[in-house]
Amino acid sequence: MSKLASCFVQRGARSQSFKPYSLQRSTSPLSPGRRSVPIVRGVDIAVANASTSSFDFERYLSSKAKAVNHALDLALQGLRCPDSLTESMRYSLLAGGKRLRPALAIAACELVGGHASAALPVACAVEMIHTASLIHDDMPCMDDDPLRRGRPSNHVAFGEPTALLAGDALLALAFEHVARGCVVVPADRALRAVVKLAGAAGVGGVAAGQVADMEGEGAVSVGLAALEYIHVHKTARLVEAAAASGAIVGGAGDDEVERVRRYAHFLGLLGQVVDDVLDVTATSEQLGKTAGKDAAAGKATYPRLMGLEGARAYAGELLAKAEAELDGFDAARTAPLRHLARFVAYRQH
Repeated sequence: MSKLASCFVQRGARSQSFKPYSLQRSTSPLSPGRRSVPIVRGVDIAVANASTSSFDFERYLSSKAKAVNHALDLALQGLRCPDSLTESMRYSLLAGGKRLRPALAIAACELVGGHASAALPVACAVEMIHTASLIHDDMPCMDDDPLRRGRPSNHVAFGEPTALLAGDALLALAFEHVARGCVVVPADRALRAVVKLAGAAGVGGVAAGQVADMEGEGAVSVGLAALEYIHVHKTARLVEAAAASGAIVGGAGDDEVERVRRYAHFLGLLGQVVDDVLDVTATSEQLGKTAGKDAAAGKATYPRLMGLEGARAYAGELLAKAEAELDGFDAARTAPLRHLARFVAYRQH
């Protein structure tokens, strides 16, 4: 794992940021009967937020989730395969959730002046890839988790063979969906989006990160550099691909795509740091999955390597870095992405 050190993302100086709207007093329970404390540390919440305070992020996210859910439902209709496979795919893909990755793809497209409809196939594909990775992640040969989003994991509900194949089918369907669905954008943009998504799903992303994660279980030598490699690949790469692909189909130039990708890079790592903190401080009921499982498996986590307060401070740094990448874009168009970053930072499950 020491060979992975080159992938370590250096921690920069803390910048000022703030909590938005209803999340301003968001807290995370440490344990029953103890006072709650914020997830993120090292962030100045007194900075004025007039530029985005009028933006209704909950309404925005809800509208995007509704559009994505409808499109995903349509994508799973009329599949020529055994009903059990379709049901298994639907069970996980339509299980709900905030649809943050699809919303990110759409928001990135709109950021550079594109229309949401151009990014919808990419948004659906991102969610298919993400869902496939979760199905495989939960299986006994991987993380062996019986719960996902508060109900039995796919392999518990449908059996391991069907769950494995449902994940495979969703992964393949993702690329078919982009190829068939990106009819309102030039073919070269669609192809670039496919390349981004494929890279994030395979050896340049999720697959590599998952292998490194499993190899690091119980290893006392796993340090921060190796941990960062795991989560850059297992988590951040797909978030990057969602944002970059959305920007590409929206007509962004290379410099804009790269800035959006860097924003998403920090956002992806931020989400993992918050996940690690919640794994320590929240309950299984709150998370909808088994709490404390990483510690029980001997996995390296940010709280384990940095301490709980250090992990919270690092989350604050990542939030500030993500928002800094949006400076220079049209302020009104950055509102969804700024609020998305804060939503990830201050969520409770």
